[in-house]
Amino acid sequence: MVEEKIKQLFAKYPSSIYGFTCISYSAYASQYKSALVFAVPYGEQLTISDYTEERFERGIQAAKETVEEILLQIEEILHQQNVKYDIPPVAQNNEEELVAPFSFKYAAVNAGLGWIGKNDVVITEKYGPRVRLSAILIDSPFTYGQRIVQSNCPDSCKKCVEICPCHALHDVKWDIDTLRNDIIDYQLCNLKRSLYIKKYGRKNACGLCMAACPIGINSDRVYSD
Repeated sequence: MVEEKIKQLFAKYPSSIYGFTCISYSAYASQYKSALVFAVPYGEQLTISDYTEERFERGIQAAKETVEEILLQIEEILHQQNVKYDIPPVAQNNEEELVAPFSFKYAAVNAGLGWIGKNDVVITEKYGPRVRLSAILIDSPFTYGQRIVQSNCPDSCKKCVEICPCHALHDVKWDIDTLRNDIIDYQLCNLKRSLYIKKYGRKNACGLCMAACPIGINSDRVYSD
């Protein structure tokens, strides 16, 4: 019943991608059986030819609004069905470890939404990396997606690596055993983005590695559900 109602909800958001995964690997496994993971495309699917930081940030915020709208409706469904759930925070615990309590990226891989690119971002077949992820932990079983265990990026593609302004990417092709530090110097990336805060009040959105990705390009379309 819960799964069917969630499917009906996402039918109203045809641009979004979603799936379910078991979270037996997670620290939350003693409290919740599953995670619903979904990806909402950025408001604009920018490429390098039309990228600006400001446009990229606006696209992120547009996707964030849709994510929040969907989450509210999922919460309503779970309340009505009397199912225990939790929405894990997006942000990392602190600026030193830069690790969130629940990895949306790893959940997305396990739910079959995509794989991790050389830019350390989830790559979807439809949109490439131009999506905002969200997840909700649910104490109920579902029909789980097919776990993805290796990258579908072309071996020779280095577009994201070469365009990184702080040279933080290591040109490593991901598989399920690859660690984040193998792919990216995350501390360096965060440091460079944080330099933006003093002047603009937020980190630099810096989506160059996403705009450069050739997968899922559909730059003439703006997504709004």
